[in-house]
Amino acid sequence: MREHSAQEAIDLFLSAFNASSDTYVTELLSQALTSDVVFWGPFGRNQGIETVERFVLEMRQHPSGPGIMSRCSEVDAPSEWARYQWALRTPEGGPQQLRGTDVVHLRAGRIDQMIVFAGDLEPSSPAVPGPGR
Repeated sequence: MREHSAQEAIDLFLSAFNASSDTYVTELLSQALTSDVVFWGPFGRNQGIETVERFVLEMRQHPSGPGIMSRCSEVDAPSEWARYQWALRTPEGGPQQLRGTDVVHLRAGRIDQMIVFAGDLEPSSPAVPGPGR
């Protein structure tokens, strides 16, 4: 049940990137997010749905076009926290422009905290054993 609720809110959030007009962005975000959402994005911590709206509108102004945002993993929601992977593709669904992983917290079926991780993590080197090993 949690996965379904989380997936619904996440998919509504991502649909704001793909709205046919900027005027629909606010409507979609208000269905997916709480008004006091805490947003950890590329420029630090901000609060309020207006912050997320500005972020989405800026992403829609990408130089190669608004692109197509999609969820490219299942939603993993072990409790009130959930994570998923996403990708932004060129306008006709072509090559990826950007990808990442988001972690969200849900309250009453809406996202009230969001942490955006853009890009892939670099592979780590093999673990170095600690002292005495």
